[in-house]
Amino acid sequence: MNNRTETEKLQKAIAETGFASRREAERLIDAGRVRVNGHVAHLGQRVRPEDEISIDGRRLKRPKPDVGFTEVLIYHKPEGRVCTRKDEQGRPTIFEQLPRRHHGRWVSVGRLDLNTSGLLLVTNNGELANRLMHPRHEVEREYAVRILGELTEEDISQLKRGLQLEDGPARFERVRPVPGEQEGRNHWYHVVIKEGRYREVRRLFEKLGYTVSRLIRVRYGDIRLPRDLPRGKTRALTWKQVNALLRSVGLPEEPRPDHRHSAASASRTKQVRRRRR
Repeated sequence: MNNRTETEKLQKAIAETGFASRREAERLIDAGRVRVNGHVAHLGQRVRPEDEISIDGRRLKRPKPDVGFTEVLIYHKPEGRVCTRKDEQGRPTIFEQLPRRHHGRWVSVGRLDLNTSGLLLVTNNGELANRLMHPRHEVEREYAVRILGELTEEDISQLKRGLQLEDGPARFERVRPVPGEQEGRNHWYHVVIKEGRYREVRRLFEKLGYTVSRLIRVRYGDIRLPRDLPRGKTRALTWKQVNALLRSVGLPEEPRPDHRHSAASASRTKQVRRRRR
């Protein structure tokens, strides 16, 4: 029963619990902090649904396979909330504001740090979440950034060419000043990036000596933060929007919800008729 089709990579299994991203999970595994069924794990290890995973002695609660169709929510994250399910410091988490699920669990598509607000996608489809986060799909993330000071043309060129950070080179795809949005010595910019590394936007500005005082994610892929969505609230994507997301990362589309329901009803009717015979 060690078939690869019945297993998944350990870092993916950890990411699906919401404890850490795939990249963070790889670092935890490499540091020897992860155990599978009581044994120290190793990079490249695959796990089965029934395997027990623990990190620093804490057992992870693995999600049960979800039933039904893919759901995606837009969540307007406020500042002051963390993106983990439980916080050791007792800080409020985003999951406390999400609607409850009867099957499966919500998985956040990436994270926003404590002091960053704005658009966060959450879904019941772990594979969709992982693909949207993976660098190879180059999904754009757009942020509104307020900094103390004003960027020079050379600063903008450097940010677009790329800067060396402690975890490797990074750059913005685009940098655009927001006309008329000056607040004293503070200036607003919109920047686009194709990665989701920890505090990457802030660190790029800090590399040039600028302090970020506000950071708001306004777009993820083709999904924009609705202007009328209050902080702390969610809004479900439509069937067409969900399928567009699935297509964008190479996953199969799903039938329209009413077709799914009618197909299920037809199947149940056939079963009842067979039993009556």
